[in-house]
Amino acid sequence: MSVTGFLFSIKLKIMNKNIFLLFLFITSVTTAQENLEDLLAAGIQDAQRFARGYITPAAEAGIYNMSNGWMQSAEVKKPLRFDVSIIGNATFVSEENRSFLLNTNDYNNLQFRDGSTSKEVATAFGENDPEVLVFAEVQNGPLTEEVEFLLPQGLASVNVRMLPTAFLQARLGLFKATEIKVRFLPNIEREDVKTGVFGVGLQHEFTQWLGAGETVFPVAISGMVAYNRLNGNYDFTDDEIIEGENQQFDLLQNSWTFQVQASTKMKVFNVYGGVGYVTGTSDFEVLGTYRVRAGIPFLETTNEFTDPFTVRTKVSGVRATIGAEVRLGFFGLHADYNLAEYSNASVGIHFGI
Repeated sequence: MSVTGFLFSIKLKIMNKNIFLLFLFITSVTTAQENLEDLLAAGIQDAQRFARGYITPAAEAGIYNMSNGWMQSAEVKKPLRFDVSIIGNATFVSEENRSFLLNTNDYNNLQFRDGSTSKEVATAFGENDPEVLVFAEVQNGPLTEEVEFLLPQGLASVNVRMLPTAFLQARLGLFKATEIKVRFLPNIEREDVKTGVFGVGLQHEFTQWLGAGETVFPVAISGMVAYNRLNGNYDFTDDEIIEGENQQFDLLQNSWTFQVQASTKMKVFNVYGGVGYVTGTSDFEVLGTYRVRAGIPFLETTNEFTDPFTVRTKVSGVRATIGAEVRLGFFGLHADYNLAEYSNASVGIHFGI
């Protein structure tokens, strides 16, 4: 299938709205973009293959990012006691996740202008320095057209080298040794981008079942399970970069965190740590109807297609946490570091009784 503007209209959207590609947490990043008339798609299969390599590290980092921030102590709240937290996360990206190998033998039409058959190119977190020029040969009736364009840059090109998030979280003691946690970021709309986060978790403190020994045992030990859901949508139909209706990127991310943790039980200063397991999926869908053209005016052809493709990413892995908490009456502050495939630092302030 020959298409004009599809693969790299997607490139334009990603470059212009890195807020969406990075799961809508970065709201101020925009980058320069090439003119649409200089771009030509290499086809649906090439579009999907390139998008998978470009997006996957951001999807993985997003799942690991949202698995953090659930813990500030292994002790649970007493029944009807609660606190409310504001938590910030920063997930760090290794060099190996800033690029991926693009081998033109795996593509139908995409080729490097310098004659290479494979090279490392930027993911959503990376940077092409120097810029990478590619071209595609597209058959249009009896003619073969050749067009060239630059591959999209990632966030490193605008000096963003981590994935930050922030959200509200509350926990409430339910009954002996058990508390519920709720995480929430209301649906927020910024220009044509909508995002929302919801999470819920249960934590149970095993050491509360030690009877009289619980009051003298210096360490609390508990287990936790938490579910997190992130949804986002970017409607770019009005941008008119390509003809069609209901054109949008849609993101749905679901993840689970399972963790065993321990903490000291002092009144003011405590340390905590845990070992856990993270699993999740991320679905990045290109939705809508697209009408794209190829050819010189008197031989121009039009192709129309709907909901072209989805990039699904699956993640699973272990993580370890170490942190500290300070309590001053109804006010508290905690910070921790999480070691995983995508490591993360979390900081939170909380208020409660």
